[in-house]
Amino acid sequence: MKWFARRRPADIWDEPIQGPIGDIEAADRIRKICQAARASAETVGDSAQGAERYERAARAAMEIAMKISDDLMRDDAVRRIVDLCMKADDVKTAQILSRAIQASWVREAMQRDYPALA
Repeated sequence: MKWFARRRPADIWDEPIQGPIGDIEAADRIRKICQAARASAETVGDSAQGAERYERAARAAMEIAMKISDDLMRDDAVRRIVDLCMKADDVKTAQILSRAIQASWVREAMQRDYPALA
């Protein structure tokens, strides 16, 4: 019976972006993506579906972060993506992204939280 079948809500990272967005909207979208993908990142080792959802979310967040022009907003957004990567035990990607952070205080706080990235 298709009448009662619920449609699975689309993930926020799969939603198309309507036109150009500003830095604040991009940072907010990355924050929402990282929050929504946190559960998938925790189950990366357990299921292939969780790994696939995490990879799509991280890829979408990275694409949006590249378009942010303000340095501090971009550093904060990248920091959130690094947190997501570390939650998924994706240290290699987290190390690459951590090198993109320019603000010294953000980099120091990240290295304090994740000594494996130093």
